[in-house]
Amino acid sequence: MQLSVQVDVGDTFRSNWLVDPSTGSYTASIPSPTGIPVDPALTAHGVDQAKELGAHLLTVDPPIDAVYSSPYYRCLQTITPFVSLKEDQLKSLREKHVGPSSDATTIRPEHGLCEWYGAAPFEHPTPASPDVLKPMFAHFDETYRSRVVPSRNGETIAQLHDRVAAAVEAIIAQCDAQGKRAVVLCSHAAAIIALGRVLTGVMPESIDAEDFRAFTR
Repeated sequence: MQLSVQVDVGDTFRSNWLVDPSTGSYTASIPSPTGIPVDPALTAHGVDQAKELGAHLLTVDPPIDAVYSSPYYRCLQTITPFVSLKEDQLKSLREKHVGPSSDATTIRPEHGLCEWYGAAPFEHPTPASPDVLKPMFAHFDETYRSRVVPSRNGETIAQLHDRVAAAVEAIIAQCDAQGKRAVVLCSHAAAIIALGRVLTGVMPESIDAEDFRAFTR
């Protein structure tokens, strides 16, 4: 059985951060749950969007049976409502002795889906470690090992596309090997745009082209 449906979603509404390009020092006006300035939580509006997204993803056909996410807090927070709903749905089906099992009740933290930072002479931040994230997100899969890890010094646009392509190739291979038919990937705006270009094979003449409008309102 081969993967037939891939749903790509971006993190919902969040607060911002600042970086001093001369030092590589990141700051944020709102404290992050993980203590990392570039790892903010969703705003109240973003939380509502995540709940709406979760309800929608539950209607995808064939049903989503695997979940991959950037391990940044906001992405895990975005996809958690769906995973929780999926868990409740499967529990209800099991009580009725019907319905298949599914891996969509865990979140596979894939660093290949991480935030994009431009190439720089300094090191950019990385997501929090699994031992920090697991207590915050019960569905976080501590056993999963990322197939791709971004450069700490950032990436050019071309390198971003290569990274995302490598991550998608590895994810598809794993899903095919495990017999998954539908998967959801939760990532960030730049990576989502790259995902669209990788999956369609269509690269615009200008990297600034709004071919995949990965933004929230």
